[in-house]
Amino acid sequence: MDDIEDIITAARAWIGQPMALATVVAAAGSAPRPRGGHMLVAADGRFAGSISGGCVEYDVFALAEQVIAGAPAGVTRYGAGDPGEWLPGLPCGGEIGVLVQPVSPAGFAPALFDEIAAARATGTPLALSTDLATGVTVKGAHEGQFVNVYEPARRLLIVGAVQIAQALAAIARTIGFSVTVNDPRERFLSADRFPDTTLSDAWPDAAVAAFAPDAQAAVVTLSHDVKIDDPALAAALAAPTGYIGALGSRGNQRRRLDRLAALGFGPADLARIDGPAGVPIGGLGPQEIALSIAAGMVARFRGAR
Repeated sequence: MDDIEDIITAARAWIGQPMALATVVAAAGSAPRPRGGHMLVAADGRFAGSISGGCVEYDVFALAEQVIAGAPAGVTRYGAGDPGEWLPGLPCGGEIGVLVQPVSPAGFAPALFDEIAAARATGTPLALSTDLATGVTVKGAHEGQFVNVYEPARRLLIVGAVQIAQALAAIARTIGFSVTVNDPRERFLSADRFPDTTLSDAWPDAAVAAFAPDAQAAVVTLSHDVKIDDPALAAALAAPTGYIGALGSRGNQRRRLDRLAALGFGPADLARIDGPAGVPIGGLGPQEIALSIAAGMVARFRGAR
């Protein structure tokens, strides 16, 4: 569901022309996309999102053209086997079912994109149900229909507007995180260095409190300044933050944990801090270190760490 923002943006930009929405309504085995994945197709050929990573998109384009021209919505199933040179299939060995429906009141009403955006903006899950026989989608979870739950966007607060933060902010946005960067040092924090990013110059503990991290949020400290990083970590530990990461060497991490222990945090609290942050990929330079940290966040949220 990480590309839902792209889908919403495209739907708003293409308003006024006919569109069709393809949705993965069934997935089994090593399917390339989970249930709920979308691809939006416009009458002029533009598209956003993906339903198979490229394996069956061209066939779905043709189905979308038919739906835009007035054909009824329907579900098409794609699997493995030997599809032949020109027939679509899934070489990964999985199976998916794809619904293609019109973007209209007779299918997926355009206003539903705004409903999804509004729910995500307020941190509220939104359930939409689709009758696979008619292809009509409505709000709410209805028994016997395909229910797609749109979860709020994951959020990331980066403390320390350093060069690694620039790379991490960019990577995090591409994997579906809403990003805020905090640094009380005015010279580090600028819209030029962090375009399309929410900026906060509050003291870090106040910034974390305002950010109100929950289980779908991450806080990562990168400043290398204990006066900045430690208050942020303490505030993140005091909340149900889903991922807490801290940059630094193993020696720095030991000293950091000692300081936080002196503040009253116990072993279970301190074990929540991923430090040094990230997964060991042997990365060098800000971009590779940022990639490692992003991978660590994803691994924690996906239950792989």
